[in-house]
Amino acid sequence: MLVDCGLFQGYKHFRLKNWSRLPFAADEVDAVLLTHAHLDHSGYLPLLIKNGFKGPIYATNATLELCRILLPDSGHLQEEQAQFANRHGFSKHSPALPLYTEQDANRCLKNFRTVAFEEDVEPALGVRAAFTHAGHLLGAASVRIQHGGRSILFSGDVGRPHDPLMRAPAAPVAADYLVVESTYGDRIHPACDAQSELRDVIRRTCARGGVTIIPTFAVGRAQLLLLLIARLQAAGEIPGIPVYLDSPMAIDATELFARFGSEHRLSGNEAAMMGRVATLVRTAEQSKTLDRLREPAIILAASGMATGGRVVHHLKVFATDARNTILFSGFQAGGTRGAALAAGAPQIRIHGEIFPVRAEVAQLQAASGHADANELIAWLRQMPAAPRQVFVTHGEASASDVLRQRIQSELGWSAKVPEYRDEESL
Repeated sequence: MLVDCGLFQGYKHFRLKNWSRLPFAADEVDAVLLTHAHLDHSGYLPLLIKNGFKGPIYATNATLELCRILLPDSGHLQEEQAQFANRHGFSKHSPALPLYTEQDANRCLKNFRTVAFEEDVEPALGVRAAFTHAGHLLGAASVRIQHGGRSILFSGDVGRPHDPLMRAPAAPVAADYLVVESTYGDRIHPACDAQSELRDVIRRTCARGGVTIIPTFAVGRAQLLLLLIARLQAAGEIPGIPVYLDSPMAIDATELFARFGSEHRLSGNEAAMMGRVATLVRTAEQSKTLDRLREPAIILAASGMATGGRVVHHLKVFATDARNTILFSGFQAGGTRGAALAAGAPQIRIHGEIFPVRAEVAQLQAASGHADANELIAWLRQMPAAPRQVFVTHGEASASDVLRQRIQSELGWSAKVPEYRDEESL
């Protein structure tokens, strides 16, 4: 079985692994247990099926609905990027090909089987699995698997206890072994709040007569930003300037918040306010007209690390003007365009061209949907008993190792950071 099956992201040598041969036979996998819909967890599923997997993919209801949005969009975007590269001749490959297509992604959705939180399922003979709330995102779960009298808990991505949008993660259940994420394993989120940070950046940009471009993750982060902008405008703390949500995927994801009200903190009125604050930009032609904006406005466009999507077209125009601001709202993985900009790159390369960066580049420090190091330790402390072994994964090498040390020193548990393709006998 697989727990998650996502795309490698970040540095090019990681991304190239997406094209590598699988280290196992896809047709010998019995089932996939999917913790949540983000592409670093779900994005390889269409390829898994192309490689011969025929089994069920177990996921919560909201995760399936988000995958209906994310996976076809991922395939479509890869097709668009390949076509664009072929038209303009900047790919090293001839012809440039997509990793998978929109059709591949739609085919993959037929293998999904939904499961309720706390419900026991049997993904393979003699194996029991159950999903518990992880916060972080609609549908996000931790997954405990039991077999032969032993159990292993996969944390998935753990949300924050006081997130303004999502409910707090449930306490971890008892397990013999634990696999825990470490995205922020070496960092503590600042005490400031994201709403105040966002207010200050927008005010500053408006005073210059500029446009605020926010590269945003379409699922989760876009909705948080819409909520904060709506609250700021309702309170008169920022001007009532136009707001554009330039992402069909984010538009569709925002509509899901009305369907899954039990998983987030918003009232019906707040969810409706979040949906009304922005002009919805669905078509590519509508998106292109935004590049003619010369008055203060806010544009939220995918993708969150500026690796592709509509936001890169906006960056070509708005990054070169000192009146504007490029505002990142989440973690920027090493090797991404977003990480380079956040680190102060004086120029960026987009579609084979070099563009100078004259716009202000800012980053929200308090908008993360991931638990920080202290919050992860607090979540782990709630386990009913110490696991035999903790495996620290899903983080930069330094973050994973710092969290490993804290687990050993503060909790007294045995912890290790496995290497890629390591094997363990439980």
